Amino acid sequence: MKPWKIKIEPDAYDDILLTVDWYNKQQANLGSRFKKMVINQINALAKNPRIYAVRYKEIRCLPIRKFPYLAHYYVNNENNTIEILAIISTYRNPKIWEDRTSKTEN
Repeated sequence: MKPWKIKIEPDAYDDILLTVDWYNKQQANLGSRFKKMVINQINALAKNPRIYAVRYKEIRCLPIRKFPYLAHYYVNNENNTIEILAIISTYRNPKIWEDRTSKTEN
């Protein structure tokens, strides 16, 4: 089996950058710690992308350790890609997750 590739969608990357900026304003280097945690956990998905259950519309959610965020992702079996669609705070309305990640539907 081919190794899994990870693709971070532009919206998800923007989520990370905005959150890094916000956390850095709250406490020095907190945003950097958030970014490192997110990237490490996303990269770990390549070992077993199906470790987390499907939550909705074929989207799985990876909880970010020590931060109230979920990485919403889609496992694309056709091209062995893990597509990171959004990094969203668990404090936000769950409908936002579905609206942001609905682009996987055809």
